[in-house]
Amino acid sequence: MATYFLWFDLLGVAVFAVSGTLAAWRNQMDGFGVIVLASVTAIGGGTLRDLILDVPVIWINNNSYFYAIFIAAAATILLVRNRLTIPNNTLQILDAIGLAFFVIMGTQKALDYGTSTLVAIMLGTMSGVCGGMIRDVLCREIPMVFRGELYAVTCLVGGGVYTSLLALGAGQLTAMLAGMSALLLLRLAAIKWHITIPVFGKHHSDLNEP
Repeated sequence: MATYFLWFDLLGVAVFAVSGTLAAWRNQMDGFGVIVLASVTAIGGGTLRDLILDVPVIWINNNSYFYAIFIAAAATILLVRNRLTIPNNTLQILDAIGLAFFVIMGTQKALDYGTSTLVAIMLGTMSGVCGGMIRDVLCREIPMVFRGELYAVTCLVGGGVYTSLLALGAGQLTAMLAGMSALLLLRLAAIKWHITIPVFGKHHSDLNEP
């Protein structure tokens, strides 16, 4: 693994750990709840990806991932305890940054193990969204990926930009930065301007009503 691969992965873990810690704070969980929520948010998606690829789970033999989680969670707790103002959309923004790291890293890992481009993008998307899904389910909320602004679509776009640039002969780091940037900018734009893909219009709770 190239050095910048590891640093990108750890940055993604740290950012998602912060988002998990903020979700635990918002739901008034205790210390154990904070660690559980920070951990599943940070490594849940990557764990599921590795299990599907039938390869060793990335954090099994590398304690750096847990150090990143604990440091990020502890720093977030200190900030919250000092009652610093936390904007309402902080969780969404941190989640978007985590997505940018995890989707591209997950896509590359799938490519490294010989999957097709389409499957790699799907596994990269899974790497990015599943940790947040577990976080939201534990908080008894509808997962962010299923509601509101564009979410999974931004992951597909980021993975598509990354793999397309690789196919065109771009350097790997350049392609990674471009894919991350495309995903992050699209997700932040969706949050700011409430961009969605509407499927159902307004409806009555009873489907039999006109």
